[in-house]
Amino acid sequence: MLPCPSVRRFLPSLFAVAASALAQTASPAPNLLAEGGNSTGYDMAPETRLEVVEAAVAQITTKLPAGPFQPTWDSLKQNYQVPPWFYEAKFGLFMHWGVYSVPAHHNEWYEKHMYGADRAWHSEHFGAPDKFGYKDFIPLFTQEKFDPNVWAELFQKSGAKFVVPTAQHHDNFALWDSAVTPINAKQMGPHRDLIGELAKAVRARGMKFGVSNHGIENFQFINPPKELLADLKARQLDLFDPQWADFYHVADRSDTACQKFLVDWWNRNIELIEKYQPDMLWFDNGVDQRYLDPLKLRLAAYYYNRATQWGKAVSISTKKAAYAPGGNNTATIGSIIDFEKIGSRSPAGIRPGAWQVDHPIGSTWGYTSDMKISGAGSIIAALADTVSRNGVFLLNLSPKADGTIPPEQQDTLLGVGAWLDVNGEAIYGTHNWTTFGSGGGRGEKDLHVRFTVKADALYAIILGEWPANHEVTITMLATHPSLEGKVARVALLGSPGELAFAHDAAGLKVKLPATPPAKHGYVLKISGLKMNPSTNTRDGNPF
Repeated sequence: MLPCPSVRRFLPSLFAVAASALAQTASPAPNLLAEGGNSTGYDMAPETRLEVVEAAVAQITTKLPAGPFQPTWDSLKQNYQVPPWFYEAKFGLFMHWGVYSVPAHHNEWYEKHMYGADRAWHSEHFGAPDKFGYKDFIPLFTQEKFDPNVWAELFQKSGAKFVVPTAQHHDNFALWDSAVTPINAKQMGPHRDLIGELAKAVRARGMKFGVSNHGIENFQFINPPKELLADLKARQLDLFDPQWADFYHVADRSDTACQKFLVDWWNRNIELIEKYQPDMLWFDNGVDQRYLDPLKLRLAAYYYNRATQWGKAVSISTKKAAYAPGGNNTATIGSIIDFEKIGSRSPAGIRPGAWQVDHPIGSTWGYTSDMKISGAGSIIAALADTVSRNGVFLLNLSPKADGTIPPEQQDTLLGVGAWLDVNGEAIYGTHNWTTFGSGGGRGEKDLHVRFTVKADALYAIILGEWPANHEVTITMLATHPSLEGKVARVALLGSPGELAFAHDAAGLKVKLPATPPAKHGYVLKISGLKMNPSTNTRDGNPF
């Protein structure tokens, strides 16, 4: 890992190349670094104020563990560093795993929709909300076929290096054995510690294990129309049933209730940290508001001090500027920035430092009965694209309510794993080159190629079909004063020996063998050119 000054010296040429490539795309040009800040709206955060948050923090009785981290931005900035394993991993698995997979309709926000736009559909299939509320799906979330060892074996075969399941989604149902809330998977539904079982199985196969917690978004997640609210309130049913008040958070949204909710959010996270020692603690959009900073800072100090005691390298991961007090994600403190989906929200160019993009394997994040699943070729292209821009690819899976991962998703994972078995050298532990590549639907029309670097080798990941004439020309590697060095050797990953090639002003022309070593794309390992240094940074920021 290079210190920031070395990276800074390299940035001007990096951005010059990237800007030149982007100048050929449609106007306006996309944001190279996907710079961004806090949203102007609440974005599903509790709609509250700083003084309410400070009052909640004052109610927390948990003491901070001994260690170097204090709940201040200066302390986080001084002591935090990106875990080396994260820079090495490049490919992880995310998952939306929860009660919403029982109705398997619309998407993982079913709880919100069933009291609003999808009320008619819900009433037709399960009964009106006063007869069958979201809570009534919990007993149907059985996970009776869930085998953590089968899942972990599949994840290992996919080539993933870390796994981050949803410990709690917006619906407030905890998938672990919790002493903080009785509404959890051990006491209800599956009657199993789903997070604990999966953590053990995943780590037994050498992968890192994290958890995602979307719980901060629960406080005002459900917003039914006024007539339904009035009816349920008058009859004290479902959303207004006192027994389920702390599950729905609809009946009372006062400042006092919000304080209680925030303390509960703290306690659940501390429980996850203590019980499972996660390698990553991932939060969704709801934590991005600045008024939540006192709570977030205290949690970060707790987590990082405990990790210091464990002797583990861990990290929080958040979106936008949640851990960026200046309001821009290029100056994040104590957190790895995460972008949702490849496209307009993720970096359009090379972003130095640490970042990841979470991307769904299908048309919805949570399992739905009619979801469309991306094939291995599409996911491999997304993985290569992300890594070529210096990112980490976090692929979201959608398990079913019975505890199985559908065959179509398994096929995609196994296809990705088979490709990585041959070509993983061009993915794991790599960093970006001076340009990420060309082709592939972001404005270019030529060969779909993505570049990565490891040590003194340049990897050209060429996606798509094997050429019928067994020959390929990479025009981006045409001889030019900016291309330092001379190509000395070209090899094909997964194939023995070296390949015949010609290198001139037209590009690098390579003669390929008769058959490809893997489906969905192939990788040329090119030696002899002078490679740029790593753009990884200690704090994860691009500057």
